[in-house]
Amino acid sequence: MMKKLKVGMIGLGEVAQIIHLPILQALSHKYELSAFCDISESLLTKLGAKYQVNNLYTDAIELTKQEDLDLVFVLNSDEYHTDCVVSAAENKKHVFVEKPMCLNMEDADKIIEARNKNGIQVMVGYMRRFAPAFIQGVEEVKKLDKINYARVRDIIGQNHLFIEQSHDVLRFNDISDEATKDRAARAKKMVHTAVGNVPNEIQSAYRLLCGLSSHDLSAMRELIGFPIRVVSATQWNGGSFLSAIFEYDGFCTTFETGVDRLRRFDAHLEVYSDTKQIKIQYNTPYIRQLPTTLSIKETVGEELEEKIIRPTFKDAYTEELEYLYDVVIHGKTPKTTPEDFKEDLKLFKMIVDELVKTKNN
Repeated sequence: MMKKLKVGMIGLGEVAQIIHLPILQALSHKYELSAFCDISESLLTKLGAKYQVNNLYTDAIELTKQEDLDLVFVLNSDEYHTDCVVSAAENKKHVFVEKPMCLNMEDADKIIEARNKNGIQVMVGYMRRFAPAFIQGVEEVKKLDKINYARVRDIIGQNHLFIEQSHDVLRFNDISDEATKDRAARAKKMVHTAVGNVPNEIQSAYRLLCGLSSHDLSAMRELIGFPIRVVSATQWNGGSFLSAIFEYDGFCTTFETGVDRLRRFDAHLEVYSDTKQIKIQYNTPYIRQLPTTLSIKETVGEELEEKIIRPTFKDAYTEELEYLYDVVIHGKTPKTTPEDFKEDLKLFKMIVDELVKTKNN
């Protein structure tokens, strides 16, 4: 009989309600929801009743101490991720933590130290890297003799534009002013530790990098590797739009990202060689069955051949959580480790350094 993993979930906001709770319920032969934690007591009570979870906590650290848990999902605000992951590790629980794992290198090292000391697994939630179309795209890129150019783009409408038409997310106004102020103070301190005393708009750009852009840059690293250097970078609209050029061995990659109020989601990675063009196209993850596609254009003899591959309608989040089960049960090392996430933090800092240099020139 298949072992069920007992799951404790910290943070019951939109990503939990739209994504993780329904998928874990669908994978009930592998996972059992056993404990919930949220700062909103109203939300905690409502979802506890809905999912028949009786172990309810407003203190995340207390949840990590529940003895029978196998795995803790850390889905709360990123300023609290490190404390939650470290506490779960110290209580011998495996951890799935949504991106960004943390906001600076010091916290990443704390997580790695706790993981190593306690012999547990920590996996970072980069679902785009688990999409079958992406995995197939990585294999296609490996076959190329030479890359001439690559492009990474993520221009999207605000998440609520998709969510309000497709989901009913429960939200309550019972968060204290003290908690709101604590979150802001933590964010300020953590970002300062990461990038130093930089202008507000560059701090905002850094948060964009840690948030939306972390998906793109993490996937870019798996697809074509880590860049040699950041050639140029600029931000505008208060740090809500950002563009950069990365140098690789023999080619450059452009990166462009931003958030506006259009109801569209344009996220893709594209690689160009002499005779082939490979594109991985994503859609909003909040409507789970919108497939990720792989597009290939290729010169074959006298012809231009174009094909679009849609490997599956199974969403990347489900693929990711099935992979997570194997990580915990079979000891498989996840590809999205804390060490892997540190590579993203390193790249974010390189971009920020270039943003500062551009502003000062």
